[in-house]
Amino acid sequence: MKKTIKKLDNNVVKALTLACETAKDWEIGFQWLTHTARYEQFPGSLMVTCVFEHDEDVRRLTIEENDTKLRQLIQQHLLKVGIKVKDICRHVCFDSEESCEREHSGDWQKRLIHC
Repeated sequence: MKKTIKKLDNNVVKALTLACETAKDWEIGFQWLTHTARYEQFPGSLMVTCVFEHDEDVRRLTIEENDTKLRQLIQQHLLKVGIKVKDICRHVCFDSEESCEREHSGDWQKRLIHC
């Protein structure tokens, strides 16, 4: 990995770690998050996956409008490290441990390829 790409990835990790720690305190079923990116097409290729414990947590997220709040949190932290995405809705998806277990036998690497 080139030095500039490594630095960029470190900034993404830093921003997402801060967002993750904040979201864990919200008591909405949020567990963790991860990201994927093709840095030759960055930031357009950035995809953040927010993982919840149950499918019901993901369904409730939208009803209670916490999806917007969580996306804004992620976007704010990305902006703090100089990363601007055009439409945060296209860069953040929501998933659950329950769905991964049911559909991919808990294999997150396999599942994230399709997110």
